[in-house]
Formats: sequence, C-alpha cells, structure tokens
Amino acid sequence: MAATHHSTGKSTKPRRTRRTGRRDPLAVTLLKKDHREVEDMFDEYEQLEEEGEKLALFQQIAAALKVHTQIEEEIFYPAERGEVEDDMLDEAQVEHDGAKKLIAEIERMKPSDDLYDAKVKVLGEYIKHHVKEEEQPGGIFAQAKRGDEDLNAMGERLKARKAELMASMGGRKPS
Repeated sequence: MAATHHSTGKSTKPRRTRRTGRRDPLAVTLLKKDHREVEDMFDEYEQLEEEGEKLALFQQIAAALKVHTQIEEEIFYPAERGEVEDDMLDEAQVEHDGAKKLIAEIERMKPSDDLYDAKVKVLGEYIKHHVKEEEQPGGIFAQAKRGDEDLNAMGERLKARKAELMASMGGRKPS
C-alpha cells in the first residue's frame, strides 16, 4: 500500500478546482471566499440564542453582504456583460435587490421581534440559492472563466474596492 502524504500547513497557492485541475482566477477565488464566509456566519447564527449575539452577528452578515454585492455590481457584473449570459446577470441583479430589501427590513428590527429569526433564515436561504447560481457548472463564474476578461487583474480591483468599502464601514480589513 502506497503511503499518502497529507500537508498540515495551509497552502498560499490558489485552490485548484475539482473539475479541471486548474486554479480559479483571483476574481472568482475572492468571490467564492466571500460566499464561504457568509455561509459560515449564517450557520453560526442558527446556533445562537442570546439576542445581543444574534444582533452582532447579523450586523456582520449585513456588512459582508453589502460589500460583496457592491463589488459584484460595480466591477464583476459590468465587466462580464457579453461574457456571461445577460439573463443570468439580470437575475443575479434582481436577487441582489431582493437581498438588500430584506437586509434593510431586518436592520429595522430587533432580535426579539416576531419573525426576526425567520427573516434571517430566509435571507440565508436566498443567499445560498444565489451562490449556487453563480458557482454551478455553466453558471456565472464558469461562463466568466471561459471569457476574455482578465479575471486576475479584476481580482486585484475587487480586493482593493472591498478594502475601501470595509474601511468606510468601520469594518475589518478583508482577508
């Protein structure tokens, strides 16, 4: 039986995709990383019981989603018009608009209010659907990777804009 070697350290190299063995370009890597972070926050929210903790975590979720949607809308989606099917980008924009409305609604509430937890849960499900649409085979990211746009250069623009937005919101620097 051959010995297998498992690395214990974190690699600094971009992650390779399962299907192609090629690394995702920086723009896709950064956007997927945002997706995983928000998914983890929604999972964590489900475990909370204390209202103060729920409010603090929802505020982090809201900030992350606001920044993520803004960088996609300002940089990624416009650059991908012509590379990605228009109807997919249009649907993604409508999904962003719906998420923003739900976020604003939740922000006007307190965790003790009726339906607060339900609205956060529905927002999480909404985001999960949106992420699936972007990441699935043939989805927005797959189409973008097949296009002519330099997604590594775009990734640098996304990273810089995210840092600006997080700083303006008083948030932490993106990792």
